[in-house]
Amino acid sequence: MRLATYNVEWFSSLFDDDGRLINDGSWSSRWNVTKAQQIAGLGHVFGALNADAVMIIEAPDTSPHRNSVTALEHFAAHFDLRARAAITGFTNETQQEIALLYDPDVLSAAHDPQSAPDAPRFDRALQLDVDTDAHPDPIRWSKPPLEVALRTASGEDLRLIGVHAKSKAPHGARDAAEATRISIQNRRKQLAQCIWLRRRVSAHLAAGDDLIVMGDFNDGPGLDEYEKLFGRSGIEIVLGEGEELPMFDPHARLALGRKIGAMPTTARFKRKGQPFLQALLDYVMVSPQLREMQPEWQIWHPFDHPACYADVALRTALLDASDHFPVVLDIDL
Repeated sequence: MRLATYNVEWFSSLFDDDGRLINDGSWSSRWNVTKAQQIAGLGHVFGALNADAVMIIEAPDTSPHRNSVTALEHFAAHFDLRARAAITGFTNETQQEIALLYDPDVLSAAHDPQSAPDAPRFDRALQLDVDTDAHPDPIRWSKPPLEVALRTASGEDLRLIGVHAKSKAPHGARDAAEATRISIQNRRKQLAQCIWLRRRVSAHLAAGDDLIVMGDFNDGPGLDEYEKLFGRSGIEIVLGEGEELPMFDPHARLALGRKIGAMPTTARFKRKGQPFLQALLDYVMVSPQLREMQPEWQIWHPFDHPACYADVALRTALLDASDHFPVVLDIDL
């Protein structure tokens, strides 16, 4: 079985209010890429993936006049994708939903949010003291994680949690001091979200559930200088570093194990007048039982993955489609 997570930059901009593709030469929300180019690129990538299920980060918007499921299912039909059924969870106000696109012939999927006293539903607030002033702060997700109960055609049950964690970038800062303040504030929120998520993960692992946590964490070991201030990254928190039941992702493990040297990357951002910035932001973490099945991970990076680089059409499609690249898990379920 093939599962993947894929952050599609401004997927919503490619659809009209009826969920139909705007397949023309107008500019997309990606730099120097038309809607037709991005749509063609995405169709090529999704077709090449041929995944049983894809956790889509920044999926099309759901609002009073738009529907993410409708848009994704129109997209799947347009390209005759095997993964053609979609579900979403709690919607948000950012025009960037989290959705699962899956093959209904081999999987059934349902949004199945959980709740516990120390980890409420992800559409609610968690009281947590993030600034060590002895007063709990209400922590909320701008994009609540998608909790999925998945069942295979053979009757195997699996839990998925799709994640788009808080960005730490100091958007809106007017000077260096304000940028520092916003960055620290955002990292506190991102770490708090990861603590909340880890509590949910720990409950599933204690119950013996097979679990995969996948998505864009906007974080990684050594990604910014504020990590030293807080001691560890959000990724280490969700993985459960040092805990009895840790999650596992080989790319995170590689990054955590070195200070310098080669590092896997899942995203490539353009900067005006500067070289591209690459980062490891997207992960597929598996529970201990699933790790024992010896799954295989791949990052479909157009320059780092040999097969993606050798296939010129796929390489171009990956570059046109998004500033993130799919992370793929092949596992025998």
